[in-house]
Amino acid sequence: MAKKWNVYVTREIPRPALDLLAQHCEMEVNPEDRVLTKAELLEKVKGRDGIICLLTDPIDAEVLDAAKGAKMFANYAVGYNNIDLKAATERGILISNTPGVLTDATADMAWALLFAVARRVVESDKFMRAGKYEGWGPLHFLGQEITGKTLGVIGGGRIGCAFAKKAKGFEMKIIYTDVAPNPNFEAETGAKFVDQETLLKEADFVSLHVPLTPETTHLIGEKELKMMKKSAILINTARGPVVDEKALVKALQEGEIWGAGLDVYEDEPAMAPGLAELDNVVVCPHIASATYETRTKMGMMAVENLLAGLRGELPPNCLNPEVLKK
Repeated sequence: MAKKWNVYVTREIPRPALDLLAQHCEMEVNPEDRVLTKAELLEKVKGRDGIICLLTDPIDAEVLDAAKGAKMFANYAVGYNNIDLKAATERGILISNTPGVLTDATADMAWALLFAVARRVVESDKFMRAGKYEGWGPLHFLGQEITGKTLGVIGGGRIGCAFAKKAKGFEMKIIYTDVAPNPNFEAETGAKFVDQETLLKEADFVSLHVPLTPETTHLIGEKELKMMKKSAILINTARGPVVDEKALVKALQEGEIWGAGLDVYEDEPAMAPGLAELDNVVVCPHIASATYETRTKMGMMAVENLLAGLRGELPPNCLNPEVLKK
């Protein structure tokens, strides 16, 4: 019987994925529901054929060197800003991600945040639970209308498109911006391409759907927040550093914008000082892809990517295929 590959999983993922991995590999899984320390990560990747890592694991040159001999790191995430892709390629280590499977779940979460902020769901829920409700009142928890408003989408990729398509049911005017116009996005959503400044000035709701790159870091800062309507709501289910969180706190405190819904944070898992005390923001702990179906599909995809790489094949979602051409 052929020797099984030695694989490390940095945090427990859904059982069906681990069961598939166990059929082909000797595996060790981090038994604790927490992010490994850097020292632990460096130790655990040693002598492995492959590693399944998470977006919370910083896979830098030091970690890649510690994993000398490994063929591949399979990232359990769509985004891969946690991985030094250039360093991995230089070392001949394959990297993959899990695109596509969490598109609708993330788009759904962006809508959940939009509704929660616009209609003050969390705020009024706290009010009810505290026993403060004494009867209907005409000025209680007035929020923002959604139907017929202008929706601004920053980022015309898969998730941004899925998010915008769902707006049709609310008869919204959809505008979007990206590095270039996307004809497919426009055909599927009926959206109009505009520059970012126009979008920020015209949109009642601004939702972010861009990857984290040097160009998108602090894409929304003090200047951009001041461009938005005072009645506008900002939604971020992309990556935390896309927004200057301190500037956002200030804008929310001073009424520069009406509200915000966040699933990601600049210094995750920490929030910027003052954010937690604000009633006009809904904050969730990075759960956009957290459905049973999606997280399981992500796990299966990560494992299938890893097994392909271990066999010497091109993984279906490989980010640096040039490694196999060397």
